[in-house]
Amino acid sequence: MQIAGKKIVVTGGASGIGRAMAARFHAEGAAGIVVADLQADALQQVAAEVNGLAVQCDVADEKSIQNLVKRAESEMGSIDIFCSNAGIITGGGEHASNEEWQRNWDIHVMGHVYAARAVIPGMIERGGGYLVNTASAAGLLTHIDLATYAVSKHASVAFAEWLSIRYGDQGIRVSTLCPQAVRTAMTAGIEEGVASVDGMLEPEELADCVVETMAREEFLILPHPQVLDYMRRKTGDYDRWIKGMRRMLGKFVAR
Repeated sequence: MQIAGKKIVVTGGASGIGRAMAARFHAEGAAGIVVADLQADALQQVAAEVNGLAVQCDVADEKSIQNLVKRAESEMGSIDIFCSNAGIITGGGEHASNEEWQRNWDIHVMGHVYAARAVIPGMIERGGGYLVNTASAAGLLTHIDLATYAVSKHASVAFAEWLSIRYGDQGIRVSTLCPQAVRTAMTAGIEEGVASVDGMLEPEELADCVVETMAREEFLILPHPQVLDYMRRKTGDYDRWIKGMRRMLGKFVAR
């Protein structure tokens, strides 16, 4: 799919990856861009930069996403591309609070579910559309520190897979964005962590990869191409891969 002439919604668009995607879509000639986020002031600024519409939205609240879609459709017409990009990074393993587990689930999984419910029927009616769901390399591999993050991102990838299988023959294209470390406010302070083993990318580099992968309509958007090799190693010998991850954990704990 080409971006020129398309009407696009980007959640988590006030900063980081979402802001970079909105800017790149604008440069590609998108017909309209709706930027959604909880950060009101930053949201207005990004919307102004891309001549778009700013809508405050909490992706963990289905009514908020429904309102976002209604506003987008009333202001610019039908939505061609919905980028479900909002996310958080919080630490924690099995002892993280139930509230933290639920927060990760609500944002990283249910946010995508609510978006699909809101836009897929109309897209099918019009003959097609595109969903870009931001997950993480942690959703394909894992994260040695953040169980709450890795588990919810795995579920995010699984849901995107299901959507592509279920609706692909009805004109719905689905891609899932799975980067490793990206230089944003969310990753500040972890530049030397495990996520940056293969280099920390700038958000603009991710936006380039998103546009290029969408043009090919491929499912996996991998700004760090090494992730595909890691996936092959993982599925080729799961036990060996887990042992390797244990060694990595030991190395970073020692640091």
